Amino acid sequence: MSESSASAVIAISSHVIRGSVGNRAVVFTLESLGFPVWSMPTVVLPWHPGHGPSTRMNFADEVFEKAIDDLIRAPWLGEVKAIITGYFGSPKQPLAVARLISALKSRNPDLVYLCDPVIGDLQGLYVPEDTAIAIRDHLIPLADIATPNRYELAWMAGAPLDTNAAIIDAALSLGPARMAVTSAVPMMAGSIGNLLLSNRSALLAEHRAMEGAPNGLGDLFSALLLARLLEKHDEEKALQLATASVYEILARSMKRGSDELTLEQDQSSLKTPMALVQIRRLMHPASRPGRA
Repeated sequence: MSESSASAVIAISSHVIRGSVGNRAVVFTLESLGFPVWSMPTVVLPWHPGHGPSTRMNFADEVFEKAIDDLIRAPWLGEVKAIITGYFGSPKQPLAVARLISALKSRNPDLVYLCDPVIGDLQGLYVPEDTAIAIRDHLIPLADIATPNRYELAWMAGAPLDTNAAIIDAALSLGPARMAVTSAVPMMAGSIGNLLLSNRSALLAEHRAMEGAPNGLGDLFSALLLARLLEKHDEEKALQLATASVYEILARSMKRGSDELTLEQDQSSLKTPMALVQIRRLMHPASRPGRA
């Protein structure tokens, strides 16, 4: 088996017919960076709901579960290096995907699972609570990396997160070895932060905040972070590259006046971003006085 065929990623999230959100963003990003992708939709929409009403095409739970069984039996599973999940269309889908992850990890303990819990924002949950609970209780415990925004993490932890110290404590309480929290508390005025936490370090990457940003930034960031870690970059470099790409693509998309991220025009920003990103090392609980 060639090196390239042994680095596939299974991507499970929503699919839109028009736009650059959900699996459209994830698949394009990963394939642009050289990773073959097995793409599985959880729901199909003509466009992001933020653009207005459209017909939602759902999969029956039993059909989705049978497709998961097909993947578990697939003869090409040796190709798969990682799984990334995002938006789910029903509370039973995360349970089916948990079976897939457990099955693949039993065959390959080095498989990397990134869970992007796409459940809410500043206004609260935008998925049914039972779906959010299924993600929190069945997928987050399996994740090697989780990428919630601050408000999703606050809901999962059951506490307001108004400081980065509170974010760090909440992230550590949930358990994934690495957690990257988007919309973290910035230290520079007019900025937005991504906080990457592991068992020994807390890194904050910041870039200028932009009003009226298109949707899909979380999907894009998660795919980029996974790709950079799979490329064996250290955590600081992976965070810097992922954040720089997101900011650069956001700025270029908004300059064009686009209501979607213009990924197809900005592949250079995916591969070799030039934007400068400030990285700060924050106090980690492991380094506090009295900690081993």
